Amino acid sequence: MNRLAIFDCDGTLVDSGGSIHAALAETFAEHGIPIPLASDSRRVVGLSLVEAMAALVPDASAAEHRRLSDTYKIKFADARAAGRVEEPLFDGIAQLLDALESDGWLLAVATGKSDRGLGHCLRCHGMAPRFVSLQTADRHPSKPHPSMALRAMAEAGAAPQTTIVIGDTSFDMGMARAAGATGIGAGWGYHDAAELLAGGALAVAAQPLDVLPAIARMGSMSDG
Repeated sequence: MNRLAIFDCDGTLVDSGGSIHAALAETFAEHGIPIPLASDSRRVVGLSLVEAMAALVPDASAAEHRRLSDTYKIKFADARAAGRVEEPLFDGIAQLLDALESDGWLLAVATGKSDRGLGHCLRCHGMAPRFVSLQTADRHPSKPHPSMALRAMAEAGAAPQTTIVIGDTSFDMGMARAAGATGIGAGWGYHDAAELLAGGALAVAAQPLDVLPAIARMGSMSDG
């Protein structure tokens, strides 16, 4: 079986929290809803949009959650068109991807972004060809449902026991656990280490390159 490393995007590959909060602020202002704190908006990064809105405004109706999601898509697209979206790679991510590929790992992404948003982000960084599977909220239930991870494994020819999920939220770790894969927490992202471990992470890496010794400590994964 192939070995597969599934990465989350926002908060793991790229630091997009500021741009996400800015679009949320514009969305909530347009709907006359109190703007969430930046710390609160970062806590829902990783969920699909409707689920994120439900978490931020739990007393609103399902229809309002959908309207907020639709407005957010427009605001984020407008910001991207105006050059106001910033999604820089976290320091060390490029080197981590290089090291994993050199060691024979296949790479995938599972994200709450849309196909369009993920595609734009990866193209901006010249990374799209590196990933053998791209799974988004357009085609799957929100994390922590295992659907995205299971589909990525199927497309990559990997098994749960030869798959790791690298993500910065408890939602990512819950997805890994539900899919039977191994979760490694991205401690450089938006949830703290205690939450990642409680969510099911086997280990938490403080920086991207710390993922490599975490994998080495596992020791049992084989591509045979």
